[in-house]
Amino acid sequence: MNKDQAIGAIILVASIVGLLAYAWLIYVYPLVVLQITAFVAVAGVLVIIAWIGWTMATTPPPAPLEPEVASIQVGPEEKATVGA
Repeated sequence: MNKDQAIGAIILVASIVGLLAYAWLIYVYPLVVLQITAFVAVAGVLVIIAWIGWTMATTPPPAPLEPEVASIQVGPEEKATVGA
């Protein structure tokens, strides 16, 4: 088992233990656990929205794009006919 597989197994076991602990807490203290869960979920979403707003408010606007002037290259055989 390589390092990534070991970390994956640890994450799997930890998530199952966390799920069982959450289910037990819901059974023992249902109202408090649901209130905490709802608060953490709403607070998490609002923190992400605040972070997006902070990033948008503090990032300077990009420099305006200037159109490029197209340069026309004339070959040596075309130079003779351009002035004629």
